[in-house]
Amino acid sequence: MDASRAAKTLEAALAGKGADFTIADAATRSGLALRDAESGLHALLAEYRGHLRVTEEGELLFRFPAGFTKPWETRTRLEALGRRVARSALGVGRFIVRAWISVVLIGYALLFVALIVGLTLARSGDSRSSRGVGVEVGYIFLRVLMDALFWTFHPFSPFASPDYGVARRASRAQQRADPTPFYEKVNRFFFGPDVPEPDPRATERQILAEIRAQKGRVGLADVIRVTGLPRDQADPLMSRLLLDYEGEVDVSEEGGIVYRFPALRKTVDEGPTSRPKPVWARVKRLVPLTGNTPGANLAITALNGFNLMASLYALSEQLTLEKIGWLFQAAQHHLPRGAVPPTGTAIALGVVPLVFSIALFTLPLVRAAFRPLKQRRVARENGRRAMLREILEHLREGEVTDASLRRAWSEAAGSAPGERELTREVVALGGDVDYESGAVRYRFPDLEAEAVAVEAEREAASESEAKVGPVVFTSEN
Repeated sequence: MDASRAAKTLEAALAGKGADFTIADAATRSGLALRDAESGLHALLAEYRGHLRVTEEGELLFRFPAGFTKPWETRTRLEALGRRVARSALGVGRFIVRAWISVVLIGYALLFVALIVGLTLARSGDSRSSRGVGVEVGYIFLRVLMDALFWTFHPFSPFASPDYGVARRASRAQQRADPTPFYEKVNRFFFGPDVPEPDPRATERQILAEIRAQKGRVGLADVIRVTGLPRDQADPLMSRLLLDYEGEVDVSEEGGIVYRFPALRKTVDEGPTSRPKPVWARVKRLVPLTGNTPGANLAITALNGFNLMASLYALSEQLTLEKIGWLFQAAQHHLPRGAVPPTGTAIALGVVPLVFSIALFTLPLVRAAFRPLKQRRVARENGRRAMLREILEHLREGEVTDASLRRAWSEAAGSAPGERELTREVVALGGDVDYESGAVRYRFPDLEAEAVAVEAEREAASESEAKVGPVVFTSEN
C-alpha cells in the first residue's frame, strides 16, 4: 500500500483517539501491516506538522499536538491572501508609476517649462509670434503625451533597454557605471529594489546535498545546520523526505534518531561531496532603500519636487486649459492679466500632478519609516543563526553556556538578546538548563544522543552504497 492511502486509513482510524501514537497503536487500530502503518504515520507527520520522538525504551512515538487538524491554515491562508493582495497592489502601483513616469515626472516638467517659456514669449513678442507660440505649446503637450506612451509601452522603447535608442547614445563609461533603465530607477526610488521570490526547492536541495555529503545518514541537527529551520518545521519536513527518497529511520540504544537515505548515495562522480555552507555563513542583510546611486535619487527628487511646486502654483493661479487660452489671447491683444476671468480649479495642471507628486514622495518616506523594524528582524535572524552555530559546534563538548550564547547573538545581531527571546530559542531546540557546574549551561539530550548515533552510522556505512557498479549493457553497442 502506498503512503498516501495508508495515511487516509490511519486518519480515519485514529481520529479522536489521542495525540501520540506508536507504530503498533496505528497498526492495531487501523488493521494495517506494521510497514504500512509506519509509512502512513510519516505521511501524516508531514501533513499535520507532527513530531517524531523516541521513548527511553527506544520506541518511536509519532506526536500530533493538534491532532489531525490544521489550526495554522487560517493564519497561513490569511498571510498568503495578504501577500497576494500586497503583490497585486504593488503590481498595480508599479504599472501606474511606469505608465506615468514620462507623464507625471518628465511630461509635466516639460509642459510646465513650455508654458512658462510660451507665456513669456507671448507677452514679449507680436501677435503673430504669440499665435505661433500658442500652437507650439499645444504641439508640445500632444508630443509629450505621445512620447510618454511610446516610452512606456513600445517594445523598442528607449527606456526599455540600455542598449537601444537614447541609452545607446550614452557614453560607454556611463553604461558600465549603471546600465539600469531610467524607469527602473524611478520604480526603485518609490517601491524599492525588486527582491526575487525565494526558490521553494532551495531548502530541499540543501538538505539533499547534506545527505549525500554525510554518507546518507543525517540527524535533525544536520538539517538545522544547513537550513536554519526551527525544529518543529524540520521534523515534518524530514518525514516527507523519507517518503519521497526511500529513506528509513533508525533509533540508537541511547534514543538518537538517524535518518538513512542509502538510495541517494548512488553517483557516477568520483571524490567526496562537499557539504553545503551552514546557515550562519549566509548573513542576512537588509534590502537597500532604493538601490540607486545618490545622483539618480537626487535627480528624481528634484524632478518630482519641481512638479509639486509647479502644480501648487497652477492651483493658486487657477491655470485651467481654458484660462491658458485666455492668457494667450490677452497677451496677443496686450491686455493685463487681471482682465482674464477666473475659470475654476486647475485639474489637469494642478490637482493631477499635485496628487501624484505627493503620493510619489509619500511611498519612499513610508518605506523609510518601516526600515528600523525590518532591521531589527534581520538582526534577530542573524543573532539566531549565530546561536545555532554556538550550539551545534559545541554540542558534544557540553560547553554551551548562557554567556557564550549571549556573546554569539550580540556579535551577529549588534545587540543582546532578551531573556524570553533566548529561552524560547533554546527550548525550541529541546534544551535543558544544567546548574551543577556552578554556571548556567544548556544541554540538548536529544541532539547529543542523535550526534552519537549519526556518527556511528556513518562509520558503519559502506562505500559500496555510492557505487553504481560496472556497466554490463549499453545501447551504444
